[in-house]
Amino acid sequence: MKRKVIGETVALADLSNIKGQSVQVPQPGKLVHLQFRRFAGCPICNLHLQSFFKNSAQLQENDIHEVVVFHASRERMLKDVIDVPFDLIADPSRKLYRSFGVESSWKAILNFKMMRGALKGVRKFGMKKPESLEAELGLPADFLIDDSGKIVALKYGTHADDQWSLNEVIQHAKNEQVSV
Repeated sequence: MKRKVIGETVALADLSNIKGQSVQVPQPGKLVHLQFRRFAGCPICNLHLQSFFKNSAQLQENDIHEVVVFHASRERMLKDVIDVPFDLIADPSRKLYRSFGVESSWKAILNFKMMRGALKGVRKFGMKKPESLEAELGLPADFLIDDSGKIVALKYGTHADDQWSLNEVIQHAKNEQVSV
C-alpha cells in the first residue's frame, strides 16, 4: 500500500455515509478532516469521536467538515458507533484504507501508550468485539484536505490511540488558512 503525501490531490467519488447520504471529498469552501478509525465499537475511537462531537462548534467555526471511516459494515456501525453529527463511512472491505495506505499492525495494540485511552474508553462505552482481527489491529490515520482536494496535512498513527486531537486539527486548519 502506498501512503499519501502532503500536496497530493485526492477526490473521492461515490461515497455515502451510513445514513445513505452522499459525501463529497473535497468540499467547496471547507477543509475536510478525513479520519480513519479502527472498528465500530472501538472504545478508543468512540472516546476520540466524543471529544470532537463535544467541540463540534469549533470545527464549524474553522470550516472543517468531519468524515470518519471505520473498518466495519454499515449495520455494525449503526449499532456500535456513538451518534455524532459527522459523516460516518463504512468500509468493511478496506478499499479506502488501502487507497490511502492506512495499515493494520500488531503495533496497534502492543503499545503501552494506548492502554490509558483504551481503559478510559472501555469504562465509558464498553468493549465491542470487532468484525475481524484485521479491524482490531487497525492503525488510525488523519488527513486534512483543502477544497481543491490537496492534502495539506496528514498523520499515520503508530498505535491504536495515536491520532490528531481536536486542537491539532484546528491548528493545522489555521496554519492552512494563514498560508492561503
